[in-house]
Amino acid sequence: MDPFSAEGELLNIHNAFYQGQYQEVVDFDTSSFSSENTLAARVLKLRAQIALGQSKEVLKSLGAKRDTPELDAVAALAQHVSGSEEEALKLAEDLAAKHEDNAAVQVLAGQVLHAQDKTAEALALLSKHSGNLEAVALIVQIHLQQNRSDLALKEVQAARRWAQDSLLVNLAESWVGMRVGGEKYQAAFYVYEELASVPSTTSALSIVGQAVSELHLGRLPEAEAALQSALQKYPEDPQVLANSIVLNAIIGKDKEELIERLRKVQPDHAFLTDLKEKSDLFDTAAAKYPVKA
Repeated sequence: MDPFSAEGELLNIHNAFYQGQYQEVVDFDTSSFSSENTLAARVLKLRAQIALGQSKEVLKSLGAKRDTPELDAVAALAQHVSGSEEEALKLAEDLAAKHEDNAAVQVLAGQVLHAQDKTAEALALLSKHSGNLEAVALIVQIHLQQNRSDLALKEVQAARRWAQDSLLVNLAESWVGMRVGGEKYQAAFYVYEELASVPSTTSALSIVGQAVSELHLGRLPEAEAALQSALQKYPEDPQVLANSIVLNAIIGKDKEELIERLRKVQPDHAFLTDLKEKSDLFDTAAAKYPVKA
């Protein structure tokens, strides 16, 4: 039996991870899992810990004696997230060279390679996949970051033919829809609304997705209501804070308090880094035009 099929024992824990329910993944009871799926479940739990900001704890628990490429791949990701980028890149490149057919290596080493501006190498590794939906999802994300929505759409359409009922395919299609626009905004909204409205699947990630969909559809009050709900449930979630800042800027509300909260929670968040870069560029440009007395 395919462990990722509707009857497979890995389905629920994987879906929880894709939905951003990271604590639920960490707490997931896998004691009854078959021996062949034990490692896959452990890898997912470790990835959830990394997503929760516990990369150093993950490295400590793994130790130096890692006996599988899957655990080495987790270590590479944890090293990268915790700031040991050179060490992470070396390990990721070594894994890509020796274990290119390993599903976990494809996704986790691929993440590290792409994050360290080795995008061509990441895509080359990911292209080795054989029915690895997470590899497909990462390829889609990379193409969207490259502003190649055409290539991202092609990947989703190909995956839809062999994994049509997969949650991850639905999410990837929603990412592309957010970029393509038009009627695709509404389709993306339906996916995120369904996830956000059900207690068993709701998460900060799904509510943010719903809010961003509302924003694209021009429904500002609904987007604000969704993000206010997210702030109440997940007051320290970086993505909730970052998207709330953007919304407040659009609707003309104060955003400084939210910016300060984000700085405390995740000072190296991409939004803050970009904000500082833009501010520095503005200051440099403004300095060329001194105010006349």
